[in-house]
Parts: sequence; structure tokens; C-alpha cells
Amino acid sequence: MKPIVNKRAYFDYEILEKYEAGIELLGNEVKSIKKGQVSLKGSFVIIKKDEVYLLNAHISPYQVRNTPSNYNPLRTRRLLLHKSEIKGLIGKVKQKGLTLVPLRIYTKRGKIKIEIGLARAKKKVDKRDKIKEREIKREMERILKGKI
Repeated sequence: MKPIVNKRAYFDYEILEKYEAGIELLGNEVKSIKKGQVSLKGSFVIIKKDEVYLLNAHISPYQVRNTPSNYNPLRTRRLLLHKSEIKGLIGKVKQKGLTLVPLRIYTKRGKIKIEIGLARAKKKVDKRDKIKEREIKREMERILKGKI
């Protein structure tokens, strides 16, 4: 399985720390993720009552005809972390301007894992600088390609 990366998170946030967590899934959701039918766009992570949850991650049904009638592709899913990691995250998230965002979903030894990042939102100026750097790099490649 090829990892599913949340590119928007890397553009919108400055990632300070990364954590690996398991994810509580239904059987058909596991098959769907292994098939690559998952989107982390617009999803986020919250901590509620000493548990960590993934919200708004869209996991499409594996087989549309065989999907249970009450299946919700955007349902809240619990993330599996050690208690010590959760307590550390609670303290860090309470700091001003820090949040948790899902970065990528991948398989590790047959298990579905999710990488979450402790992040700080980038300012608009930082995003503009990154876009400008990308455009300059593209232009340089075009010039070099034309001369060679």
C-alpha cells in the first residue's frame, strides 16, 4: 500500500513533532484504506477525556453494494496511543497556537497506522514565500531544460 499523505497539512502548518498511532477501524474500512480509498483533506485530531480522536477523515465504502445501511464515511475514529503520549500531547496542545493534524496513513507490518503531527499554523506571509520559492525553482528548471 502506498502511503496517503495530507499535503495540505504540510502547506498550512509548521510541523513541530510527529507521533505514530494505531487507528480503530471496522473490517471494511481496513480493506478500503489498503485499496487507497481514504482522504485526510479537512480532517483534524482532537483530545477528549484522555482519548484521541480523528474527525472528518473520509474512508469510502469498500464495496458500495455490501456496505451496511448505517455506515458513515466521516465517522469519528479513536486513535490508539500510550497514556504517557496522550498526557504529553494534552500539555502541549494547551499551549497557545498548537494543534494536532493527521499527516499520513500507511501500513506497518500489516497494521494500519496514522502519523499525527503537533503543529503551529503558518502565517500568510510564510505561505506566500513558499509559493514564490516553488515558482522560482520551476522557472530555473525551464531555463536549464531549454539550454541543455
